Amino acid sequence: MARNVDPVCRMCRREQMKLYLKAERCFSPKCPIDREALPPGMHGARRSKTSEYGVRLREKQKLKRFYGVLENQFRRYYQLATRSPENTGEQLLSILERRLDNVVHRLGFAGNRNTARQMVAHGHVLVNGRKCDIPSALVKPGDVIKVKAVDRSLKMAREGLQKNLVRVPDFLVVTNNSDAPEGSMTRLPSRADVDERIDMIREQLIIEIATR
Repeated sequence: MARNVDPVCRMCRREQMKLYLKAERCFSPKCPIDREALPPGMHGARRSKTSEYGVRLREKQKLKRFYGVLENQFRRYYQLATRSPENTGEQLLSILERRLDNVVHRLGFAGNRNTARQMVAHGHVLVNGRKCDIPSALVKPGDVIKVKAVDRSLKMAREGLQKNLVRVPDFLVVTNNSDAPEGSMTRLPSRADVDERIDMIREQLIIEIATR
């Protein structure tokens, strides 16, 4: 399973915005963006005008890094979004929000998407009562996401719920279950349901570079 192993704080510095890749650390004074960190590299302090292509590339990179997807995955999601008669940019964001690792994170079971991805890949999450170890699986309305009722899985989920610093979006519902943490998707996510921490993303610029 391919994944990006670059230093996560370096990614935030490159994009000059918080990507919230380190859970509670991103909300603490240790975050480099809060200390006005420069972009990485020996030329980070140099200010130069960004080209139109560069602006669009940076928007795409922000989105990919925020959701933890690679280029081939992004291309697949873009092709899937173009098949819809709805706005392509909004459909792309909706598809990214439906990823299983993202849903696990936004339900509060994991502090960030990297931890959620690990939980899913290691078999700690059930979808409709069956184990699903594919972080990129797309959740559908009506699907029930539940943490496996074993001590190790429950410990990870409960720690995530205790440290959860983001609100559960309207298209997801957390169910009070004494056996194990559980949630479900009530409807497809819309543009208004996109994670508020990346809500400023300009999806139209991303579509423009994706069509090249």
